Amino acid sequence: MKLVELEVADPGHRQAAVELWNEACGPALEISPHLVSYNMRPAPGAVIAGRLAEDAGQPVGFVLACALQGEPAVNSAGDGWIDAIAVKPAMQQRGAGAQLMDWAEDWLAAQGCTRVRIGGGLRPFVPGVPVELGSAGFFRKRGYAGFRSVWDMAANLATYNSPSWLHEVDAAVRPAQVGQEELLLGFLRREFPGRWRYEAEMLLADGGRISDYMLLWSERGVDGVCLVTFQDSLRPIERFYPYTLPKPWGQVGSIGISADRRGQGLGAALLDGALRRLHNNGVNGCIIDWTDLVAFYARFGFAQYREYVCPARALT
Repeated sequence: MKLVELEVADPGHRQAAVELWNEACGPALEISPHLVSYNMRPAPGAVIAGRLAEDAGQPVGFVLACALQGEPAVNSAGDGWIDAIAVKPAMQQRGAGAQLMDWAEDWLAAQGCTRVRIGGGLRPFVPGVPVELGSAGFFRKRGYAGFRSVWDMAANLATYNSPSWLHEVDAAVRPAQVGQEELLLGFLRREFPGRWRYEAEMLLADGGRISDYMLLWSERGVDGVCLVTFQDSLRPIERFYPYTLPKPWGQVGSIGISADRRGQGLGAALLDGALRRLHNNGVNGCIIDWTDLVAFYARFGFAQYREYVCPARALT
């Protein structure tokens, strides 16, 4: 068994990663070269590296790690991420996974990271470890802790109607328009200066549509933001693994309201506006990803779809 550099620009290496992931994770979590190419793009201030494990010259596993430098608001705990790790089922429990993890943890420590998280990176494959894979014990044995659950939630929007309990608010919800980039970013820098601000800057810099953001307007300007994903959005819709839902697919999240305007029904109005937009554009299967607000989204007809745990540990 030997490790070789995973060349993110090499289509053959990307295809090997796709095949290894799909064999290890199965069709419910299938990925494509398109998703891998998007996720392996360098993000501003980030460095990405990976390794392929080879046995007799054939790839049997891979790992991808990411470290972010110069953005303390995004990773204030000094986090680095193991974005993806997969080993062929026939080669599991033979040391390949441990060897790949050793390399990734050492590499992240060398980048100045003080803690490592499994999943949930800047261009995430998954928010954490999918519970359905039954692989959480592997990480526990390596000293990972904090196995809290987060959920993807799902609904069929084919018959979506605004909930009867929703009350009218003194605000309007509309898609963001070209020319409103600084209004969007100004709100996020003020209210959500960490990851959500960073992700919006990254999406726009990558050429993503500003209209994939919904803005909530009050009398004082932008007071809320919600990101949506369509099948033709820059962010690959397959990132949310909606395969068992009816097509066309869509996604909602992140969603946030100004701190001094929360508790007034504005978040519900913003979410309803986003869901009505998806419905009116023909979206059926919809994912709200990476959340622990299960009861809130259930009020809009969403049910738990996929569970993840989010392990992390300190690097020494």
